[in-house]
Amino acid sequence: MSARVLRRSLRFFLLALLVTGGWPQVGCAPKTEKAGSTGPAAKNATITFYGFSILGEVMNNGVFPAFQKKWTAEGHGAVEFRSSFGGSGTITNQVAMGAPAQLALLSLESDADRLADAKVIPEGSWKKLPNGGVVNRTPFVIFVRKGNPLGVRDFTDLAKPNVKIVHPDPMTSGGANWAIVAEYGAGTREAGGDGAAGEALLGGIWKNVASQASSARAARTQFEQGFGDALITYEQEALYDKSRGKLQLDVVYPKRTILSEHTLVVVDKNISAADRTAVDAFTQFLWSEEAQRIFVQYGFRSVRDDLNAGHSEFGKIEDPFHISDFGGWRRAKKEIVDAIWKQRVMKIPPKE
Repeated sequence: MSARVLRRSLRFFLLALLVTGGWPQVGCAPKTEKAGSTGPAAKNATITFYGFSILGEVMNNGVFPAFQKKWTAEGHGAVEFRSSFGGSGTITNQVAMGAPAQLALLSLESDADRLADAKVIPEGSWKKLPNGGVVNRTPFVIFVRKGNPLGVRDFTDLAKPNVKIVHPDPMTSGGANWAIVAEYGAGTREAGGDGAAGEALLGGIWKNVASQASSARAARTQFEQGFGDALITYEQEALYDKSRGKLQLDVVYPKRTILSEHTLVVVDKNISAADRTAVDAFTQFLWSEEAQRIFVQYGFRSVRDDLNAGHSEFGKIEDPFHISDFGGWRRAKKEIVDAIWKQRVMKIPPKE
């Protein structure tokens, strides 16, 4: 067989793999017991959930089991979760190409916009969910080596010479896009709203990016393996390790940083009549007090401020800001990530 034919066959195989959802799955073991002691057994349900990289532990070990317990206690059949986690951009691409996700919790709303643009979900459908579709939050912070040997105190210190930064890749990672807006926004707000100052800080930081990874979790792994002096990522990554006594780094809270907000989308075309009731119930469960407390337990900030109160592990930020301060994700993606970071800082030409 010629090399050309082999390459063509490989392309068809990979496309088929994507369309059938055949990429690696990280599953939560299904419960098999049936609820109720009398009458016919209720039909079991399956929920297929995709999420951005840092959600794996809280969903598989916390939220899924809590819902399974609640569901069976209410007299339903068992419910099985099938789940997959990766960079938000990666899972968005998978869902757009036909992955069987019924629910997807994305790092940023612009990935929901992409699914709407691809006609996978209706435009703005997530905004009809509780809290406009936002399930949880976490600010962007800086991880440094134990003892903070370079004396990093803010984003501005990351633009100094000889600082090597590990960063998730904005082409595949939602967290990386949040980080870009955090870096740009910190410089802009420090200068009283001067966008040129924001661009200068963003450019200075990216001159020092020595390593990139496909997701926030993968970037964290690189940092733990000894790459770089600093990592820009979610606060949750540190808090979860700290709660287990496994934090091997120091966390720096910038004076000004963004509070990331994570958006749930419902892919109705992938939900069968047999699974609809369970999927709808789980969707609402994500905003329940029980689920929101689980998110806090795993280091995320709840969308309910009263559930965050009293948790001293959540670091203080002098000037927190939100994506709405930049006109929302559709505008920020176009004006900050694409126009400034991609075309001016990285000098990547726009697609024709």
